[in-house]
Amino acid sequence: MKINLLVLTTTFPRWKDDTTPTFIYDLSKRLNEKVDLNVMVLAPHHPRAKEYEVMNNVKVYRFPYFYPKRYQKLCYEGGISPNIKRSLLAKIQVPFIVYFELVNAVKILKKEKINLIHAHWVIPSGFIAIIIKKIYNIPFVVTAHGSDIFNFQGKIPTALKKIILLNANKITVISNTIKNEILSKFYSTLDITIIPMGVDSKLFNSNNRDDSIKKKYNIQGPFLLFVGRLIEKKGIEYLIRSLPEVIKLFPKTKLLIIGTGILETKLKNLVKKLKCDDHIIFTGPIPNNILPKYYATADIFIGPSIRTTDSITGGLGITFVEATLAGCATIGTDIGGIGEISNIIKDKTGILVKQKDSKEISNSIIKLLNNMPLIEKHKRQTRKETVKNFDWKIIAEKFYKIYKEIIRTL
Repeated sequence: MKINLLVLTTTFPRWKDDTTPTFIYDLSKRLNEKVDLNVMVLAPHHPRAKEYEVMNNVKVYRFPYFYPKRYQKLCYEGGISPNIKRSLLAKIQVPFIVYFELVNAVKILKKEKINLIHAHWVIPSGFIAIIIKKIYNIPFVVTAHGSDIFNFQGKIPTALKKIILLNANKITVISNTIKNEILSKFYSTLDITIIPMGVDSKLFNSNNRDDSIKKKYNIQGPFLLFVGRLIEKKGIEYLIRSLPEVIKLFPKTKLLIIGTGILETKLKNLVKKLKCDDHIIFTGPIPNNILPKYYATADIFIGPSIRTTDSITGGLGITFVEATLAGCATIGTDIGGIGEISNIIKDKTGILVKQKDSKEISNSIIKLLNNMPLIEKHKRQTRKETVKNFDWKIIAEKFYKIYKEIIRTL
Protein backbone atom coordinates (compact mmCIF):
# COMPACT_ATOMS: atom_id res chain seq x y z
CA MET A 1 0.00 0.00 0.00
CA LYS A 2 1.31 3.43 -0.96
CA ILE A 3 1.86 5.66 2.06
CA ASN A 4 1.05 9.32 1.51
CA LEU A 5 2.75 10.96 4.49
CA LEU A 6 2.10 14.51 5.66
CA VAL A 7 4.86 15.91 7.86
CA LEU A 8 3.74 18.70 10.21
CA THR A 9 6.53 20.92 11.50
CA THR A 10 7.23 24.47 12.68
CA THR A 11 10.92 24.32 11.70
CA PHE A 12 11.89 23.89 8.07
CA PRO A 13 14.33 25.60 5.66
CA ARG A 14 12.71 28.66 4.14
CA TRP A 15 14.81 28.49 0.99
CA LYS A 16 17.94 26.83 -0.39
CA ASP A 17 21.03 27.32 1.81
CA ASP A 18 18.93 28.78 4.63
CA THR A 19 20.42 29.02 8.14
CA THR A 20 17.33 27.42 9.70
CA PRO A 21 18.03 23.87 10.99
CA THR A 22 17.48 21.33 8.20
CA PHE A 23 16.85 18.08 10.10
CA ILE A 24 13.15 17.76 9.17
CA TYR A 25 14.02 18.40 5.52
CA ASP A 26 16.94 15.96 5.67
CA LEU A 27 14.69 13.24 7.09
CA SER A 28 11.87 13.96 4.64
CA LYS A 29 14.00 13.80 1.51
CA ARG A 30 15.51 10.47 2.56
CA LEU A 31 12.12 8.98 3.40
CA ASN A 32 10.83 10.17 0.05
CA GLU A 33 13.36 7.91 -1.66
CA LYS A 34 11.28 4.89 -0.64
CA VAL A 35 9.24 3.71 -3.64
CA ASP A 36 6.08 3.19 -1.59
CA LEU A 37 6.34 6.43 0.41
CA ASN A 38 5.25 9.85 -0.80
CA VAL A 39 6.27 12.64 1.59
CA MET A 40 4.74 16.11 1.82
CA VAL A 41 5.62 18.82 4.33
CA LEU A 42 3.46 21.53 5.87
CA ALA A 43 5.42 24.31 7.59
CA PRO A 44 4.79 27.95 8.59
CA HIS A 45 5.32 30.59 5.96
CA HIS A 46 7.99 33.29 6.10
CA PRO A 47 7.65 36.65 4.29
CA ARG A 48 10.52 35.86 1.90
CA ALA A 49 9.72 32.19 1.35
CA LYS A 50 7.56 30.51 -1.32
CA GLU A 51 4.16 29.24 -0.24
CA TYR A 52 4.69 26.12 -2.36
CA GLU A 53 7.75 24.51 -3.90
CA VAL A 54 9.30 21.11 -4.55
CA MET A 55 12.61 20.54 -2.77
CA ASN A 56 14.44 17.35 -3.75
CA ASN A 57 11.14 15.82 -4.92
CA VAL A 58 9.47 16.67 -1.58
CA LYS A 59 6.36 18.83 -1.89
CA VAL A 60 6.63 21.70 0.57
CA TYR A 61 3.54 23.71 1.55
CA ARG A 62 4.06 26.83 3.67
CA PHE A 63 0.97 28.33 5.27
CA PRO A 64 0.66 32.05 6.09
CA TYR A 65 -0.60 32.48 9.64
CA PHE A 66 -0.86 36.25 10.01
CA TYR A 67 -1.66 39.20 7.78
CA PRO A 68 -0.01 41.28 6.46
CA LYS A 69 2.48 38.45 5.96
CA ARG A 70 5.48 40.67 6.70
CA TYR A 71 4.32 40.78 10.34
CA GLN A 72 4.63 37.02 10.85
CA LYS A 73 6.94 36.88 13.88
CA LEU A 74 6.24 33.62 15.69
CA CYS A 75 8.43 31.14 13.80
CA TYR A 76 12.05 31.04 12.59
CA GLU A 77 14.90 33.35 13.57
CA GLY A 78 15.27 31.97 17.08
CA GLY A 79 12.33 29.59 17.44
CA ILE A 80 8.79 29.83 18.78
CA SER A 81 9.58 29.85 22.50
CA PRO A 82 12.23 32.64 22.41
CA ASN A 83 10.09 34.66 19.98
CA ILE A 84 7.10 34.49 22.32
CA LYS A 85 9.24 35.80 25.19
CA ARG A 86 10.59 38.78 23.30
CA SER A 87 7.63 39.81 21.15
CA LEU A 88 4.04 40.68 22.08
CA LEU A 89 3.11 40.30 18.42
CA ALA A 90 4.48 36.75 18.44
CA LYS A 91 2.32 35.92 21.49
CA ILE A 92 -0.76 37.24 19.73
CA GLN A 93 -0.06 34.97 16.74
CA VAL A 94 -0.16 31.68 18.72
CA PRO A 95 -3.88 30.93 18.16
CA PHE A 96 -3.58 32.04 14.53
CA ILE A 97 -0.82 29.55 13.73
CA VAL A 98 -2.85 26.71 15.24
CA TYR A 99 -5.94 27.65 13.24
CA PHE A 100 -4.19 28.12 9.90
CA GLU A 101 -2.07 25.00 10.31
CA LEU A 102 -5.23 22.97 10.84
CA VAL A 103 -7.06 24.54 7.91
CA ASN A 104 -4.15 23.98 5.54
CA ALA A 105 -3.51 20.46 6.81
CA VAL A 106 -7.11 19.53 6.00
CA LYS A 107 -6.76 20.99 2.51
CA ILE A 108 -3.64 18.92 1.84
CA LEU A 109 -5.27 15.89 3.41
CA LYS A 110 -8.00 15.96 0.78
CA LYS A 111 -5.83 17.05 -2.13
CA GLU A 112 -3.01 14.54 -1.61
CA LYS A 113 -5.09 11.66 -0.14
CA ILE A 114 -2.99 11.56 3.02
CA ASN A 115 -3.19 8.33 5.02
CA LEU A 116 -0.54 9.00 7.70
CA ILE A 117 0.70 12.07 9.58
CA HIS A 118 4.05 12.62 11.27
CA ALA A 119 3.85 15.53 13.73
CA HIS A 120 7.19 16.96 14.85
CA TRP A 121 6.82 18.58 18.28
CA VAL A 122 3.88 17.60 20.50
CA ILE A 123 2.70 21.23 20.51
CA PRO A 124 1.46 22.65 18.17
CA SER A 125 1.74 19.99 15.44
CA GLY A 126 0.62 17.10 17.64
CA PHE A 127 -2.53 19.06 18.47
CA ILE A 128 -3.33 19.41 14.76
CA ALA A 129 -2.67 15.70 14.22
CA ILE A 130 -5.05 14.57 16.97
CA ILE A 131 -7.89 16.73 15.64
CA ILE A 132 -7.43 15.24 12.18
CA LYS A 133 -7.33 11.75 13.64
CA LYS A 134 -10.59 12.28 15.51
CA ILE A 135 -12.39 13.74 12.47
CA TYR A 136 -10.86 11.83 9.55
CA ASN A 137 -9.50 8.72 11.29
CA ILE A 138 -5.96 9.37 10.01
CA PRO A 139 -3.28 7.81 12.27
CA PHE A 140 -0.31 9.85 13.41
CA VAL A 141 3.23 9.56 14.73
CA VAL A 142 4.41 12.28 17.08
CA THR A 143 8.07 13.10 17.73
CA ALA A 144 9.05 15.08 20.82
CA HIS A 145 12.18 17.18 20.38
CA GLY A 146 12.51 18.56 23.91
CA SER A 147 11.25 22.13 23.96
CA ASP A 148 7.69 20.88 23.44
CA ILE A 149 7.94 18.74 26.58
CA PHE A 150 10.03 20.91 28.90
CA ASN A 151 8.54 24.27 27.88
CA PHE A 152 4.89 25.38 27.71
CA GLN A 153 4.05 24.43 31.30
CA GLY A 154 0.73 25.01 33.06
CA LYS A 155 -2.45 23.04 33.56
CA ILE A 156 -3.89 23.50 30.06
CA PRO A 157 -0.68 22.79 28.05
CA THR A 158 0.11 19.81 30.29
CA ALA A 159 -3.38 18.36 29.92
CA LEU A 160 -3.19 18.89 26.16
CA LYS A 161 0.17 17.10 25.93
CA LYS A 162 -1.23 14.14 27.85
CA ILE A 163 -4.18 13.82 25.46
CA ILE A 164 -1.95 14.04 22.38
CA LEU A 165 0.55 11.49 23.69
CA LEU A 166 -2.16 9.09 24.76
CA ASN A 167 -3.84 9.18 21.35
CA ALA A 168 -0.74 8.98 19.15
CA ASN A 169 -0.33 5.75 17.18
CA LYS A 170 3.38 5.97 17.91
CA ILE A 171 5.57 8.23 20.06
CA THR A 172 9.23 8.81 19.29
CA VAL A 173 11.69 11.04 21.11
CA ILE A 174 15.19 12.16 20.20
CA SER A 175 16.81 11.37 23.55
CA ASN A 176 16.47 9.22 26.64
CA THR A 177 16.15 12.38 28.74
CA ILE A 178 12.91 13.31 26.96
CA LYS A 179 11.60 9.76 27.26
CA ASN A 180 12.17 9.74 31.02
CA GLU A 181 10.48 13.12 31.38
CA ILE A 182 7.37 11.92 29.55
CA LEU A 183 7.18 8.68 31.55
CA SER A 184 7.61 10.47 34.87
CA LYS A 185 5.40 13.51 34.23
CA PHE A 186 2.69 12.16 31.95
CA TYR A 187 2.10 8.41 31.59
CA SER A 188 4.50 5.76 32.87
CA THR A 189 3.04 3.06 30.61
CA LEU A 190 3.48 4.78 27.24
CA ASP A 191 5.37 2.92 24.54
CA ILE A 192 8.12 5.32 23.48
CA THR A 193 10.89 4.72 20.95
CA ILE A 194 14.12 6.72 20.97
CA ILE A 195 15.15 7.78 17.48
CA PRO A 196 17.53 10.75 17.31
CA MET A 197 17.65 13.12 14.40
CA GLY A 198 20.48 12.22 12.04
CA VAL A 199 23.51 13.65 10.32
CA ASP A 200 24.81 13.23 6.78
CA SER A 201 28.08 11.40 7.40
CA LYS A 202 29.23 12.08 3.82
CA LEU A 203 28.81 15.81 4.34
CA PHE A 204 30.29 15.96 7.83
CA ASN A 205 33.78 14.50 7.56
CA SER A 206 37.36 15.65 7.97
CA ASN A 207 37.87 15.75 4.20
CA ASN A 208 35.91 19.02 4.16
CA ARG A 209 38.73 20.83 5.94
CA ASP A 210 39.17 24.28 4.37
CA ASP A 211 42.16 26.29 5.49
CA SER A 212 40.85 29.36 3.68
CA ILE A 213 38.53 29.74 6.71
CA LYS A 214 41.58 30.14 8.95
CA LYS A 215 43.00 32.71 6.56
CA LYS A 216 39.70 34.59 6.46
CA TYR A 217 39.65 35.01 10.23
CA ASN A 218 43.44 35.16 10.67
CA ILE A 219 43.53 32.03 12.84
CA GLN A 220 47.19 31.14 13.38
CA GLY A 221 46.80 28.98 16.49
CA PRO A 222 44.13 26.72 18.06
CA PHE A 223 40.72 27.05 16.39
CA LEU A 224 37.75 26.80 18.80
CA LEU A 225 34.17 26.69 17.54
CA PHE A 226 30.64 27.25 18.83
CA VAL A 227 27.54 26.87 16.62
CA GLY A 228 24.03 27.70 17.82
CA ARG A 229 21.53 30.35 18.79
CA LEU A 230 22.82 33.12 21.05
CA ILE A 231 20.32 32.53 23.85
CA GLU A 232 20.63 31.90 27.58
CA LYS A 233 20.30 28.11 27.61
CA LYS A 234 23.28 27.74 25.25
CA GLY A 235 25.57 28.96 28.05
CA ILE A 236 27.85 30.95 25.75
CA GLU A 237 28.70 33.42 28.51
CA TYR A 238 30.57 30.68 30.38
CA LEU A 239 32.54 29.75 27.29
CA ILE A 240 33.56 33.36 26.73
CA ARG A 241 34.65 33.71 30.38
CA SER A 242 36.84 30.62 29.99
CA LEU A 243 38.97 32.11 27.21
CA PRO A 244 41.35 34.37 29.22
CA GLU A 245 42.87 31.32 30.99
CA VAL A 246 43.27 29.50 27.68
CA ILE A 247 44.92 32.50 26.04
CA LYS A 248 47.55 32.64 28.77
CA LEU A 249 48.91 29.27 27.64
CA PHE A 250 47.87 29.40 23.98
CA PRO A 251 48.06 33.11 23.04
CA LYS A 252 47.11 32.53 19.39
CA THR A 253 43.81 30.80 20.23
CA LYS A 254 40.69 32.06 18.46
CA LEU A 255 37.05 31.20 19.09
CA LEU A 256 34.46 31.53 16.32
CA ILE A 257 30.89 31.97 17.53
CA ILE A 258 28.49 31.09 14.70
CA GLY A 259 24.87 32.11 15.08
CA THR A 260 22.62 34.95 16.07
CA GLY A 261 20.15 35.64 18.86
CA ILE A 262 18.82 38.02 21.50
CA LEU A 263 22.01 37.91 23.61
CA GLU A 264 24.36 38.96 20.81
CA THR A 265 24.91 42.53 22.03
CA LYS A 266 25.33 41.43 25.66
CA LEU A 267 27.87 38.76 24.69
CA LYS A 268 29.86 41.16 22.51
CA ASN A 269 30.02 43.61 25.41
CA LEU A 270 31.32 40.82 27.65
CA VAL A 271 34.06 40.07 25.13
CA LYS A 272 35.12 43.72 25.20
CA LYS A 273 35.06 43.77 29.00
CA LEU A 274 37.36 40.73 29.12
CA LYS A 275 39.60 42.32 26.46
CA CYS A 276 39.25 39.28 24.22
CA ASP A 277 38.28 41.16 21.05
CA ASP A 278 41.26 39.73 19.16
CA HIS A 279 40.43 36.17 20.17
CA ILE A 280 36.64 35.88 19.87
CA ILE A 281 34.86 36.45 16.56
CA PHE A 282 31.09 36.62 16.05
CA THR A 283 30.49 35.48 12.48
CA GLY A 284 26.70 35.75 12.45
CA PRO A 285 24.71 32.89 10.89
CA ILE A 286 26.46 30.65 8.35
CA PRO A 287 24.47 28.75 5.64
CA ASN A 288 24.00 25.08 6.49
CA ASN A 289 25.75 23.89 3.34
CA ILE A 290 28.96 25.69 4.40
CA LEU A 291 28.97 24.71 8.09
CA PRO A 292 30.62 21.28 7.53
CA LYS A 293 33.79 23.08 6.41
CA TYR A 294 33.93 24.99 9.68
CA TYR A 295 33.53 21.83 11.76
CA ALA A 296 36.19 20.01 9.72
CA THR A 297 38.66 22.87 10.07
CA ALA A 298 38.20 23.58 13.78
CA ASP A 299 40.21 21.84 16.49
CA ILE A 300 37.61 21.82 19.28
CA PHE A 301 33.85 22.29 19.25
CA ILE A 302 32.36 23.56 22.53
CA GLY A 303 28.67 23.51 23.47
CA PRO A 304 28.32 24.77 27.08
CA SER A 305 24.52 24.46 27.41
CA ILE A 306 22.88 25.14 30.78
CA ARG A 307 19.59 24.55 32.53
CA THR A 308 17.51 27.71 32.91
CA THR A 309 14.43 28.47 34.99
CA ASP A 310 12.11 27.89 32.03
CA SER A 311 14.06 25.46 29.87
CA ILE A 312 15.86 22.15 30.29
CA THR A 313 18.16 20.89 27.59
CA GLY A 314 16.56 17.59 26.67
CA GLY A 315 17.59 17.46 23.03
CA LEU A 316 20.42 15.31 21.87
CA GLY A 317 22.76 18.14 20.86
CA ILE A 318 23.07 17.20 17.20
CA THR A 319 25.87 19.75 16.78
CA PHE A 320 28.08 17.41 18.83
CA VAL A 321 27.34 14.60 16.39
CA GLU A 322 28.19 16.86 13.45
CA ALA A 323 31.41 17.96 15.11
CA THR A 324 32.44 14.40 15.96
CA LEU A 325 31.83 13.18 12.42
CA ALA A 326 33.84 16.10 11.06
CA GLY A 327 36.83 15.20 13.23
CA CYS A 328 36.51 17.82 15.96
CA ALA A 329 37.35 17.17 19.57
CA THR A 330 34.34 18.22 21.68
CA ILE A 331 33.50 19.75 25.04
CA GLY A 332 29.93 19.73 26.32
CA THR A 333 28.02 20.00 29.56
CA ASP A 334 26.69 16.81 31.09
CA ILE A 335 23.02 17.80 31.04
CA GLY A 336 19.99 16.56 29.16
CA GLY A 337 20.61 14.70 25.95
CA ILE A 338 24.16 15.99 25.45
CA GLY A 339 25.55 13.46 27.89
CA GLU A 340 23.98 10.65 25.88
CA ILE A 341 26.68 10.75 23.23
CA SER A 342 29.34 10.26 25.91
CA ASN A 343 29.18 6.49 25.33
CA ILE A 344 30.76 7.22 21.93
CA ILE A 345 33.24 9.90 22.97
CA LYS A 346 34.31 8.11 26.20
CA ASP A 347 36.78 10.89 27.08
CA LYS A 348 38.89 9.89 24.06
CA THR A 349 37.87 12.65 21.67
CA GLY A 350 35.77 14.78 23.99
CA ILE A 351 35.06 15.86 27.55
CA LEU A 352 31.85 16.47 29.50
CA VAL A 353 31.96 19.25 32.12
CA LYS A 354 29.67 20.69 34.79
CA GLN A 355 27.33 23.41 33.59
CA LYS A 356 28.08 27.07 34.33
CA ASP A 357 31.71 26.28 35.16
CA SER A 358 34.07 28.46 33.12
CA LYS A 359 37.10 27.18 35.01
CA GLU A 360 36.32 23.58 34.06
CA ILE A 361 35.73 24.60 30.46
CA SER A 362 39.11 26.35 30.26
CA ASN A 363 40.87 23.39 31.92
CA SER A 364 39.22 21.02 29.43
CA ILE A 365 40.22 23.15 26.44
CA ILE A 366 43.81 23.22 27.69
CA LYS A 367 43.78 19.47 28.33
CA LEU A 368 42.56 18.72 24.80
CA LEU A 369 45.00 21.13 23.18
CA ASN A 370 47.84 19.44 25.06
CA ASN A 371 46.72 16.00 23.88
CA MET A 372 45.75 16.52 20.24
CA PRO A 373 48.11 13.79 18.89
CA LEU A 374 46.50 11.23 21.25
CA ILE A 375 43.01 12.39 20.31
CA GLU A 376 43.89 12.00 16.64
CA LYS A 377 44.44 8.25 17.18
CA HIS A 378 40.87 7.75 18.40
CA LYS A 379 39.02 9.83 15.80
CA ARG A 380 38.53 7.02 13.28
CA GLN A 381 36.87 4.66 15.78
CA THR A 382 34.77 7.49 17.21
CA ARG A 383 33.52 8.37 13.74
CA LYS A 384 32.69 4.74 13.00
CA GLU A 385 30.55 4.47 16.14
CA THR A 386 28.86 7.80 15.44
CA VAL A 387 27.92 6.81 11.88
CA LYS A 388 26.40 3.57 13.19
CA ASN A 389 24.15 5.50 15.57
CA PHE A 390 23.33 8.71 13.73
CA ASP A 391 23.71 8.46 9.95
CA TRP A 392 20.54 9.61 8.18
CA LYS A 393 20.24 6.40 6.19
CA ILE A 394 19.88 4.42 9.41
CA ILE A 395 17.57 6.95 11.09
CA ALA A 396 15.24 7.18 8.07
CA GLU A 397 14.97 3.39 7.95
CA LYS A 398 13.80 3.31 11.57
CA PHE A 399 10.99 5.77 10.87
CA TYR A 400 10.05 3.96 7.68
CA LYS A 401 9.56 0.72 9.61
CA ILE A 402 7.29 2.53 12.07
CA TYR A 403 5.14 3.93 9.24
CA LYS A 404 4.84 0.51 7.61
CA GLU A 405 3.81 -1.13 10.88
CA ILE A 406 1.09 1.48 11.52
CA ILE A 407 -0.38 1.15 8.03
CA ARG A 408 -0.17 -2.65 8.23
CA THR A 409 -2.21 -2.75 11.44
CA LEU A 410 -5.03 -0.49 10.25
